[in-house]
Amino acid sequence: MKSITVRGIDPSVADMLKNEAAREGKSVNQFIKDIIDAKLGLGNQKKHSATYHDLDHLFGKWDKEEFEKIQGKINRERVIDEELWS
Repeated sequence: MKSITVRGIDPSVADMLKNEAAREGKSVNQFIKDIIDAKLGLGNQKKHSATYHDLDHLFGKWDKEEFEKIQGKINRERVIDEELWS
């Protein structure tokens, strides 16, 4: 891989880069490479990024009674039978 030196970076910008890289748990080099890749459209693009809307009509349709019935079933499944684990 090639190396590129960038001169004339303002000290405050350098500090911001260091802080942001640290916040993301990356080296400054990796942080800058990621920025360049994203700007050039070379970043990690999702292979399966299609958005589907075929189930949209189901969202937000439960009334309180339906919610409580379904949530009750979920809660019963989350109970641990202590005899099985002793």
